[in-house]
Amino acid sequence: MKVLIADDEFNNRMLLQKLMSQHNASSDMVVDGQEAVDAFVMAHADGEPYNLILMDIMMPEMDGHKAVSAIRTKEKELGIHPSGEVKIIMVTALDSPKDVIKAYYRDGATDYMVKPVNHGTLTDKLKNLGLLS
Repeated sequence: MKVLIADDEFNNRMLLQKLMSQHNASSDMVVDGQEAVDAFVMAHADGEPYNLILMDIMMPEMDGHKAVSAIRTKEKELGIHPSGEVKIIMVTALDSPKDVIKAYYRDGATDYMVKPVNHGTLTDKLKNLGLLS
């Protein structure tokens, strides 16, 4: 499994990378939404797209909401059918209904997880998304 971790906090990136490594995932890390969009585009150009993106909402330059929307737009431009879209889990400290609804319905996130992240919750999400058996 190839994973992109987008979070501006070093400790959060390292924790997510450690948790994903327990599932034999290869992880790339970026610190803002624009870098996430750029990494997504480069991975497709290289013929090695991500299976999963773990996206923080509150980041500098471009926040997670805008980054997810931009990635979904890029997928449409690339002719990727909705069933083939990358799975995107918003990983955030924001737990308000407004942010959850915005992430799912406006941005196109696949799932939503509130920090602090633990191994059990992440594993359950990965199984529900069909990324783990």
